[in-house]
Amino acid sequence: MQAEPKKSQAEQRAVAEPVSEPVSLVGEEYEVEVGPVAHGGHCIARTSEGQVLFVRHTLPGERVVARVTEGEEGARFLRADAVEILDPSKDRIEAPCPFAGPGRCGGCDWQHAKPGAQRRLKGEVVAEQLQRLAGLTPEEAGWDGTVMPAEGDKLPAGQVPSWRTRVQFAVDADGRAGLRRHRSHEIEPIDHCMIAAEGVSELGIERRDWPGMATAEAIAATGSQDRQVILTPRPGARLPIVELDRPVSVMRVGEKDGGVHRVHGRPFVRERADDRTYRVGSGGFWQVHPKAADTLVTAVMQGLLPRKGDMALDLYCGVGLFAGALADRVGDQGAVLGIESGKRAVEDARHNLAAFDRVRIEQGKVESVLPRTGIDEVDLIVLDPPRAGAGRKTVQHLSTLGARRIAYVACDPAALARDLGYFQDGGYRVRTLRVFDLFPMTAHVECVAILEPAAKGL
Repeated sequence: MQAEPKKSQAEQRAVAEPVSEPVSLVGEEYEVEVGPVAHGGHCIARTSEGQVLFVRHTLPGERVVARVTEGEEGARFLRADAVEILDPSKDRIEAPCPFAGPGRCGGCDWQHAKPGAQRRLKGEVVAEQLQRLAGLTPEEAGWDGTVMPAEGDKLPAGQVPSWRTRVQFAVDADGRAGLRRHRSHEIEPIDHCMIAAEGVSELGIERRDWPGMATAEAIAATGSQDRQVILTPRPGARLPIVELDRPVSVMRVGEKDGGVHRVHGRPFVRERADDRTYRVGSGGFWQVHPKAADTLVTAVMQGLLPRKGDMALDLYCGVGLFAGALADRVGDQGAVLGIESGKRAVEDARHNLAAFDRVRIEQGKVESVLPRTGIDEVDLIVLDPPRAGAGRKTVQHLSTLGARRIAYVACDPAALARDLGYFQDGGYRVRTLRVFDLFPMTAHVECVAILEPAAKGL
Protein backbone atom coordinates (compact mmCIF):
# COMPACT_ATOMS: atom_id res chain seq x y z
CA MET A 1 0.00 0.00 0.00
CA GLN A 2 1.41 3.35 -1.07
CA ALA A 3 1.97 5.90 1.71
CA GLU A 4 0.10 9.21 1.49
CA PRO A 5 2.34 12.15 0.51
CA LYS A 6 3.32 14.31 3.44
CA LYS A 7 1.17 17.51 3.72
CA SER A 8 2.91 20.86 3.65
CA GLN A 9 2.73 23.15 6.69
CA ALA A 10 0.27 25.41 4.84
CA GLU A 11 -1.98 22.43 4.05
CA GLN A 12 -1.82 21.27 7.67
CA ARG A 13 -2.80 24.76 8.89
CA ALA A 14 -5.71 24.88 6.42
CA VAL A 15 -7.08 21.64 7.87
CA ALA A 16 -6.49 22.72 11.45
CA GLU A 17 -7.89 26.25 10.96
CA PRO A 18 -11.18 26.22 9.02
CA VAL A 19 -11.78 29.37 6.97
CA SER A 20 -14.29 31.65 8.67
CA GLU A 21 -16.89 33.61 6.72
CA PRO A 22 -16.43 37.41 6.63
CA VAL A 23 -18.47 39.10 9.34
CA SER A 24 -21.22 41.29 7.89
CA LEU A 25 -21.50 44.75 9.40
CA VAL A 26 -24.92 45.51 7.90
CA GLY A 27 -27.06 47.18 10.54
CA GLU A 28 -24.12 48.37 12.64
CA GLU A 29 -24.28 52.04 13.60
CA TYR A 30 -21.43 54.53 13.98
CA GLU A 31 -21.43 58.11 15.19
CA VAL A 32 -19.20 59.93 12.69
CA GLU A 33 -18.01 63.32 11.49
CA VAL A 34 -18.83 63.62 7.77
CA GLY A 35 -16.06 64.65 5.41
CA PRO A 36 -16.08 65.72 1.75
CA VAL A 37 -18.53 64.76 -0.96
CA ALA A 38 -17.49 61.90 -3.26
CA HIS A 39 -18.43 60.78 -6.76
CA GLY A 40 -21.66 58.78 -6.52
CA GLY A 41 -24.04 60.81 -4.37
CA HIS A 42 -22.49 60.22 -0.95
CA CYS A 43 -19.99 61.73 1.46
CA ILE A 44 -16.94 60.18 3.07
CA ALA A 45 -16.58 59.43 6.78
CA ARG A 46 -14.51 57.06 8.90
CA THR A 47 -15.35 54.82 11.80
CA SER A 48 -13.38 55.12 15.04
CA GLU A 49 -11.36 52.14 13.78
CA GLY A 50 -10.50 54.04 10.59
CA GLN A 51 -12.69 52.10 8.18
CA VAL A 52 -14.05 54.24 5.32
CA LEU A 53 -17.79 54.86 5.14
CA PHE A 54 -19.62 56.06 2.02
CA VAL A 55 -22.60 57.78 3.64
CA ARG A 56 -25.78 58.82 1.83
CA HIS A 57 -28.41 61.29 3.07
CA THR A 58 -25.81 63.50 4.72
CA LEU A 59 -23.75 66.61 3.89
CA PRO A 60 -20.12 67.61 4.47
CA GLY A 61 -19.42 68.84 7.99
CA GLU A 62 -22.36 67.12 9.65
CA ARG A 63 -22.19 64.81 12.63
CA VAL A 64 -24.52 61.86 12.10
CA VAL A 65 -25.36 58.33 13.13
CA ALA A 66 -24.54 56.19 10.09
CA ARG A 67 -26.10 52.75 9.71
CA VAL A 68 -24.22 50.28 7.49
CA THR A 69 -26.19 49.06 4.46
CA GLU A 70 -23.42 47.07 2.73
CA GLY A 71 -20.05 45.73 3.79
CA GLU A 72 -18.14 43.45 6.10
CA GLU A 73 -15.19 43.47 8.46
CA GLY A 74 -11.96 44.12 6.61
CA ALA A 75 -13.64 45.53 3.49
CA ARG A 76 -11.98 48.48 1.78
CA PHE A 77 -15.08 50.56 2.50
CA LEU A 78 -18.62 50.28 3.83
CA ARG A 79 -21.81 51.84 2.49
CA ALA A 80 -24.13 53.51 4.98
CA ASP A 81 -27.13 55.78 5.43
CA ALA A 82 -27.29 58.70 7.83
CA VAL A 83 -30.25 57.69 10.01
CA GLU A 84 -29.90 60.43 12.64
CA ILE A 85 -28.57 63.96 12.15
CA LEU A 86 -26.82 65.12 15.32
CA ASP A 87 -25.29 68.33 13.99
CA PRO A 88 -26.90 69.47 10.71
CA SER A 89 -25.28 71.51 7.94
CA LYS A 90 -26.61 74.98 7.17
CA ASP A 91 -27.26 73.61 3.68
CA ARG A 92 -29.68 70.96 4.94
CA ILE A 93 -33.42 71.21 4.34
CA GLU A 94 -36.25 68.79 4.95
CA ALA A 95 -36.56 66.61 1.86
CA PRO A 96 -39.57 67.82 -0.16
CA CYS A 97 -40.26 64.32 -1.47
CA PRO A 98 -42.15 62.06 0.97
CA PHE A 99 -40.49 58.99 -0.58
CA ALA A 100 -36.89 60.16 -0.12
CA GLY A 101 -34.66 59.07 2.75
CA PRO A 102 -32.73 56.09 4.12
CA GLY A 103 -33.98 52.79 2.75
CA ARG A 104 -36.52 54.42 0.46
CA CYS A 105 -36.55 55.56 -3.20
CA GLY A 106 -33.06 55.60 -4.70
CA GLY A 107 -33.83 57.99 -7.56
CA CYS A 108 -32.61 61.20 -5.88
CA ASP A 109 -29.38 61.74 -3.95
CA TRP A 110 -29.72 65.34 -2.72
CA GLN A 111 -33.35 65.99 -1.80
CA HIS A 112 -32.08 67.04 1.64
CA ALA A 113 -29.77 69.79 0.28
CA LYS A 114 -30.57 73.33 -0.81
CA PRO A 115 -30.46 73.71 -4.62
CA GLY A 116 -27.37 75.96 -4.54
CA ALA A 117 -25.62 73.50 -2.24
CA GLN A 118 -26.40 70.64 -4.63
CA ARG A 119 -24.65 72.47 -7.44
CA ARG A 120 -21.64 73.29 -5.23
CA LEU A 121 -21.33 69.62 -4.27
CA LYS A 122 -21.46 68.58 -7.90
CA GLY A 123 -18.79 71.14 -8.74
CA GLU A 124 -16.55 69.74 -6.00
CA VAL A 125 -16.95 66.24 -7.46
CA VAL A 126 -16.05 67.40 -10.97
CA ALA A 127 -13.01 69.31 -9.66
CA GLU A 128 -11.82 66.30 -7.65
CA GLN A 129 -12.14 63.93 -10.63
CA LEU A 130 -10.31 66.35 -12.93
CA GLN A 131 -7.43 66.66 -10.47
CA ARG A 132 -7.20 62.98 -9.59
CA LEU A 133 -7.64 61.43 -13.05
CA ALA A 134 -6.40 64.12 -15.46
CA GLY A 135 -4.08 66.18 -13.25
CA LEU A 136 -6.03 69.33 -14.12
CA THR A 137 -7.08 72.20 -11.91
CA PRO A 138 -10.32 74.00 -12.81
CA GLU A 139 -8.22 76.92 -14.09
CA GLU A 140 -6.20 74.61 -16.34
CA ALA A 141 -9.48 73.21 -17.72
CA GLY A 142 -10.80 76.69 -18.46
CA TRP A 143 -13.60 76.27 -15.92
CA ASP A 144 -14.66 78.77 -13.28
CA GLY A 145 -16.08 76.04 -11.03
CA THR A 146 -19.70 76.96 -11.70
CA VAL A 147 -22.38 74.31 -12.23
CA MET A 148 -25.11 76.02 -14.23
CA PRO A 149 -28.80 75.22 -13.69
CA ALA A 150 -31.02 74.75 -16.70
CA GLU A 151 -33.39 77.55 -17.60
CA GLY A 152 -36.29 77.56 -15.16
CA ASP A 153 -34.63 75.22 -12.65
CA LYS A 154 -33.27 77.87 -10.27
CA LEU A 155 -35.93 77.51 -7.57
CA PRO A 156 -36.08 78.33 -3.84
CA ALA A 157 -35.17 75.64 -1.30
CA GLY A 158 -38.06 73.22 -0.83
CA GLN A 159 -39.24 73.51 -4.43
CA VAL A 160 -38.38 70.75 -6.89
CA PRO A 161 -38.11 71.21 -10.68
CA SER A 162 -40.24 68.72 -12.63
CA TRP A 163 -37.74 67.82 -15.30
CA ARG A 164 -37.58 64.08 -15.94
CA THR A 165 -39.30 63.40 -19.29
CA ARG A 166 -38.57 59.67 -19.15
CA VAL A 167 -39.30 57.64 -16.04
CA GLN A 168 -39.10 53.86 -15.78
CA PHE A 169 -41.42 52.71 -13.02
CA ALA A 170 -40.81 49.32 -11.47
CA VAL A 171 -43.89 47.21 -10.72
CA ASP A 172 -44.16 45.00 -7.64
CA ALA A 173 -45.83 41.59 -7.40
CA ASP A 174 -49.16 43.24 -6.56
CA GLY A 175 -49.07 45.36 -9.73
CA ARG A 176 -48.25 48.63 -7.93
CA ALA A 177 -45.92 51.06 -9.69
CA GLY A 178 -42.96 52.52 -7.83
CA LEU A 179 -39.25 53.24 -8.02
CA ARG A 180 -36.35 51.08 -6.95
CA ARG A 181 -34.57 51.62 -3.68
CA HIS A 182 -30.88 52.51 -3.76
CA ARG A 183 -28.69 49.63 -5.03
CA SER A 184 -31.62 47.26 -4.66
CA HIS A 185 -34.28 45.40 -6.63
CA GLU A 186 -36.78 46.24 -3.90
CA ILE A 187 -39.53 48.63 -4.95
CA GLU A 188 -40.76 51.73 -3.14
CA PRO A 189 -44.44 52.18 -4.13
CA ILE A 190 -45.20 55.83 -4.85
CA ASP A 191 -48.23 57.88 -5.87
CA HIS A 192 -46.25 60.71 -7.48
CA CYS A 193 -42.65 61.41 -8.54
CA MET A 194 -41.76 65.04 -7.85
CA ILE A 195 -39.01 65.25 -10.47
CA ALA A 196 -41.16 63.72 -13.22
CA ALA A 197 -42.05 66.17 -15.99
CA GLU A 198 -45.66 67.30 -16.23
CA GLY A 199 -46.17 65.21 -19.35
CA VAL A 200 -45.16 62.07 -17.45
CA SER A 201 -47.20 62.86 -14.33
CA GLU A 202 -50.36 63.56 -16.32
CA LEU A 203 -50.36 59.98 -17.64
CA GLY A 204 -51.13 58.69 -14.14
CA ILE A 205 -48.88 55.60 -14.27
CA GLU A 206 -48.63 55.51 -10.46
CA ARG A 207 -52.39 55.72 -9.99
CA ARG A 208 -53.34 52.47 -11.68
CA ASP A 209 -52.44 48.79 -11.32
CA TRP A 210 -50.14 46.95 -13.72
CA PRO A 211 -50.80 43.22 -13.13
CA GLY A 212 -48.19 40.94 -14.65
CA MET A 213 -45.82 43.77 -15.54
CA ALA A 214 -42.20 44.14 -14.42
CA THR A 215 -41.74 47.74 -15.54
CA ALA A 216 -43.76 50.56 -17.11
CA GLU A 217 -41.67 53.32 -18.70
CA ALA A 218 -43.34 56.65 -19.43
CA ILE A 219 -42.01 59.07 -22.07
CA ALA A 220 -43.24 62.63 -22.58
CA ALA A 221 -41.61 64.22 -25.63
CA THR A 222 -40.30 67.78 -25.58
CA GLY A 223 -41.73 70.07 -28.22
CA SER A 224 -44.61 67.76 -29.18
CA GLN A 225 -47.58 66.20 -27.43
CA ASP A 226 -46.29 62.68 -28.09
CA ARG A 227 -46.62 60.35 -25.11
CA GLN A 228 -45.47 56.75 -24.96
CA VAL A 229 -45.55 53.88 -22.48
CA ILE A 230 -43.17 50.93 -22.82
CA LEU A 231 -44.27 47.84 -20.86
CA THR A 232 -42.09 44.91 -19.84
CA PRO A 233 -44.27 41.90 -18.94
CA ARG A 234 -43.18 39.29 -16.45
CA PRO A 235 -42.49 35.87 -18.04
CA GLY A 236 -45.70 34.42 -19.42
CA ALA A 237 -47.85 37.44 -18.51
CA ARG A 238 -50.32 39.03 -20.91
CA LEU A 239 -50.34 42.73 -21.64
CA PRO A 240 -53.14 44.60 -19.86
CA ILE A 241 -55.50 47.00 -21.62
CA VAL A 242 -53.82 50.38 -21.24
CA GLU A 243 -56.22 53.15 -20.32
CA LEU A 244 -54.42 56.26 -19.11
CA ASP A 245 -55.39 59.87 -18.48
CA ARG A 246 -53.97 61.10 -21.81
CA PRO A 247 -53.66 59.69 -25.35
CA VAL A 248 -50.59 57.49 -25.49
CA SER A 249 -48.87 55.00 -27.79
CA VAL A 250 -47.96 51.64 -26.28
CA MET A 251 -44.90 49.50 -26.84
CA ARG A 252 -43.82 46.25 -25.24
CA VAL A 253 -40.46 44.63 -24.58
CA GLY A 254 -40.31 41.17 -26.15
CA GLU A 255 -39.71 38.30 -23.74
CA LYS A 256 -37.48 36.37 -26.13
CA ASP A 257 -35.57 39.01 -28.09
CA GLY A 258 -35.60 41.91 -25.62
CA GLY A 259 -36.58 44.22 -28.47
CA VAL A 260 -39.20 46.97 -28.23
CA HIS A 261 -42.30 46.25 -30.32
CA ARG A 262 -45.31 48.39 -31.21
CA VAL A 263 -48.67 47.49 -29.67
CA HIS A 264 -50.60 50.51 -30.87
CA GLY A 265 -49.92 54.12 -31.82
CA ARG A 266 -46.70 55.53 -33.25
CA PRO A 267 -43.53 53.50 -32.61
CA PHE A 268 -41.65 56.75 -31.97
CA VAL A 269 -41.94 60.14 -30.31
CA ARG A 270 -41.04 63.47 -31.88
CA GLU A 271 -38.52 65.56 -29.98
CA ARG A 272 -37.62 69.15 -30.75
CA ALA A 273 -34.21 70.83 -30.47
CA ASP A 274 -32.15 73.45 -32.33
CA ASP A 275 -35.21 74.36 -34.46
CA ARG A 276 -35.39 70.82 -35.81
CA THR A 277 -37.69 67.86 -35.14
CA TYR A 278 -36.11 64.50 -34.34
CA ARG A 279 -37.81 61.12 -34.47
CA VAL A 280 -36.80 58.87 -31.56
CA GLY A 281 -38.07 55.30 -31.86
CA SER A 282 -38.44 52.29 -29.59
CA GLY A 283 -37.52 54.12 -26.41
CA GLY A 284 -34.20 55.23 -27.92
CA PHE A 285 -31.87 57.67 -26.21
CA TRP A 286 -32.77 61.33 -25.91
CA GLN A 287 -31.69 63.78 -23.22
CA VAL A 288 -34.07 63.46 -20.26
CA HIS A 289 -34.24 67.11 -19.18
CA PRO A 290 -36.53 69.14 -21.49
CA LYS A 291 -33.88 71.90 -21.80
CA ALA A 292 -30.90 69.57 -22.12
CA ALA A 293 -30.75 69.06 -25.88
CA ASP A 294 -30.83 72.79 -26.67
CA THR A 295 -28.45 73.59 -23.81
CA LEU A 296 -25.87 71.07 -25.00
CA VAL A 297 -26.16 71.94 -28.69
CA THR A 298 -25.59 75.60 -27.86
CA ALA A 299 -22.56 74.82 -25.68
CA VAL A 300 -21.05 72.51 -28.32
CA MET A 301 -21.57 74.89 -31.23
CA GLN A 302 -20.28 77.88 -29.26
CA GLY A 303 -17.18 75.87 -28.41
CA LEU A 304 -16.52 74.46 -31.87
CA LEU A 305 -17.40 77.55 -33.96
CA PRO A 306 -18.07 75.51 -37.15
CA ARG A 307 -17.17 77.10 -40.48
CA LYS A 308 -18.69 76.66 -43.91
CA GLY A 309 -16.97 73.75 -45.63
CA ASP A 310 -15.78 72.00 -42.48
CA MET A 311 -15.53 68.21 -42.32
CA ALA A 312 -16.94 67.00 -38.98
CA LEU A 313 -17.44 63.76 -37.06
CA ASP A 314 -20.33 63.08 -34.69
CA LEU A 315 -19.41 59.99 -32.69
CA TYR A 316 -21.94 58.01 -30.62
CA CYS A 317 -24.39 60.16 -32.56
CA GLY A 318 -27.69 58.62 -31.41
CA VAL A 319 -30.56 59.94 -33.53
CA GLY A 320 -28.39 62.72 -34.96
CA LEU A 321 -28.78 65.69 -32.60
CA PHE A 322 -25.26 67.08 -33.00
CA ALA A 323 -24.91 65.86 -36.59
CA GLY A 324 -27.94 67.92 -37.52
CA ALA A 325 -26.60 71.01 -35.77
CA LEU A 326 -23.23 70.59 -37.50
CA ALA A 327 -24.81 70.02 -40.90
CA ASP A 328 -26.78 73.26 -40.60
CA ARG A 329 -23.60 75.18 -39.89
CA VAL A 330 -21.00 73.62 -42.23
CA GLY A 331 -23.26 74.12 -45.25
CA ASP A 332 -23.43 72.40 -48.63
CA GLN A 333 -19.64 72.43 -49.03
CA GLY A 334 -19.08 70.76 -45.68
CA ALA A 335 -19.69 67.15 -44.64
CA VAL A 336 -20.65 65.27 -41.49
CA LEU A 337 -20.11 61.60 -40.65
CA GLY A 338 -22.07 60.16 -37.75
CA ILE A 339 -21.30 56.80 -36.13
CA GLU A 340 -23.76 55.01 -33.85
CA SER A 341 -23.97 51.39 -32.68
CA GLY A 342 -27.76 51.12 -32.19
CA LYS A 343 -29.60 49.87 -35.27
CA ARG A 344 -32.86 51.69 -34.55
CA ALA A 345 -31.03 54.91 -33.64
CA VAL A 346 -29.19 54.78 -36.98
CA GLU A 347 -32.51 54.36 -38.82
CA ASP A 348 -33.87 57.38 -36.96
CA ALA A 349 -30.74 59.45 -37.59
CA ARG A 350 -30.89 58.72 -41.32
CA HIS A 351 -34.56 59.70 -41.35
CA ASN A 352 -33.96 62.85 -39.29
CA LEU A 353 -31.10 64.05 -41.50
CA ALA A 354 -32.36 62.91 -44.90
CA ALA A 355 -32.51 66.51 -46.11
CA PHE A 356 -28.71 66.85 -45.89
CA ASP A 357 -26.92 65.38 -48.90
CA ARG A 358 -23.53 65.67 -47.19
CA VAL A 359 -24.40 63.77 -44.01
CA ARG A 360 -23.65 60.06 -43.71
CA ILE A 361 -24.55 57.82 -40.76
CA GLU A 362 -22.69 54.56 -40.23
CA GLN A 363 -23.75 51.78 -37.87
CA GLY A 364 -21.30 50.06 -35.55
CA LYS A 365 -18.97 50.68 -32.65
CA VAL A 366 -16.84 53.79 -33.04
CA GLU A 367 -13.60 51.93 -32.37
CA SER A 368 -14.41 49.49 -35.21
CA VAL A 369 -16.10 51.71 -37.80
CA LEU A 370 -13.89 54.81 -37.67
CA PRO A 371 -10.64 53.07 -38.73
CA ARG A 372 -12.48 51.43 -41.65
CA THR A 373 -13.63 54.76 -43.07
CA GLY A 374 -10.12 55.69 -44.13
CA ILE A 375 -10.61 59.20 -42.77
CA ASP A 376 -7.24 60.61 -41.73
CA GLU A 377 -8.09 64.29 -41.36
CA VAL A 378 -11.09 66.25 -40.05
CA ASP A 379 -11.80 69.78 -38.90
CA LEU A 380 -14.18 69.16 -35.98
CA ILE A 381 -15.17 66.25 -33.75
CA VAL A 382 -18.10 65.83 -31.39
CA LEU A 383 -18.19 62.78 -29.15
CA ASP A 384 -20.96 61.97 -26.70
CA PRO A 385 -20.01 58.50 -25.46
CA PRO A 386 -21.93 56.31 -23.01
CA ARG A 387 -21.24 56.61 -19.30
CA ALA A 388 -18.06 54.50 -19.49
CA GLY A 389 -16.41 57.06 -21.80
CA ALA A 390 -14.59 56.65 -25.12
CA GLY A 391 -11.48 54.91 -23.80
CA ARG A 392 -7.77 55.13 -24.54
CA LYS A 393 -7.78 53.43 -27.97
CA THR A 394 -10.49 55.66 -29.44
CA VAL A 395 -8.99 58.83 -27.97
CA GLN A 396 -5.58 57.93 -29.38
CA HIS A 397 -7.12 57.53 -32.83
CA LEU A 398 -9.03 60.81 -32.62
CA SER A 399 -5.86 62.62 -31.56
CA THR A 400 -4.23 61.72 -34.90
CA LEU A 401 -6.94 63.32 -37.08
CA GLY A 402 -5.74 66.91 -36.71
CA ALA A 403 -9.09 68.34 -35.61
CA ARG A 404 -9.10 72.08 -35.02
CA ARG A 405 -11.43 71.57 -32.08
CA ILE A 406 -13.05 68.64 -30.30
CA ALA A 407 -16.23 68.78 -28.21
CA TYR A 408 -16.56 66.06 -25.59
CA VAL A 409 -20.03 65.73 -24.02
CA ALA A 410 -20.03 63.63 -20.86
CA CYS A 411 -22.50 62.56 -18.20
CA ASP A 412 -19.83 61.01 -15.97
CA PRO A 413 -17.01 63.26 -14.70
CA ALA A 414 -14.75 60.30 -13.90
CA ALA A 415 -14.91 58.92 -17.45
CA LEU A 416 -14.48 62.44 -18.83
CA ALA A 417 -11.41 63.09 -16.70
CA ARG A 418 -9.79 59.79 -17.69
CA ASP A 419 -10.33 60.53 -21.38
CA LEU A 420 -9.07 64.11 -21.03
CA GLY A 421 -5.88 62.61 -19.66
CA TYR A 422 -5.60 60.45 -22.78
CA PHE A 423 -6.23 63.49 -24.99
CA GLN A 424 -3.41 65.31 -23.20
CA ASP A 425 -1.12 62.38 -24.04
CA GLY A 426 -2.27 62.75 -27.66
CA GLY A 427 -1.33 66.44 -27.86
CA TYR A 428 -4.65 68.13 -26.99
CA ARG A 429 -5.44 70.49 -24.16
CA VAL A 430 -8.76 71.53 -22.65
CA ARG A 431 -9.69 75.01 -23.82
CA THR A 432 -12.93 75.35 -21.87
CA LEU A 433 -15.15 73.22 -19.67
CA ARG A 434 -18.79 73.93 -18.89
CA VAL A 435 -20.81 71.95 -16.35
CA PHE A 436 -24.62 71.85 -16.33
CA ASP A 437 -27.01 70.66 -13.64
CA LEU A 438 -29.37 68.82 -15.96
CA PHE A 439 -30.31 66.22 -13.32
CA PRO A 440 -31.50 68.22 -10.27
CA MET A 441 -31.82 66.35 -6.97
CA THR A 442 -29.48 63.62 -8.24
CA ALA A 443 -25.68 63.36 -8.17
CA HIS A 444 -25.41 63.54 -11.96
CA VAL A 445 -24.15 66.39 -14.14
CA GLU A 446 -23.54 66.95 -17.82
CA CYS A 447 -20.20 68.38 -18.97
CA VAL A 448 -19.04 69.88 -22.26
CA ALA A 449 -15.27 70.07 -22.71
CA ILE A 450 -13.79 71.86 -25.73
CA LEU A 451 -10.30 70.72 -26.70
CA GLU A 452 -7.74 72.10 -29.13
CA PRO A 453 -4.18 71.14 -30.12
CA ALA A 454 -1.86 71.92 -27.23
CA ALA A 455 0.59 73.72 -29.50
CA LYS A 456 -2.11 76.27 -30.35
CA GLY A 457 -2.42 77.23 -26.71
CA LEU A 458 1.29 77.96 -26.24
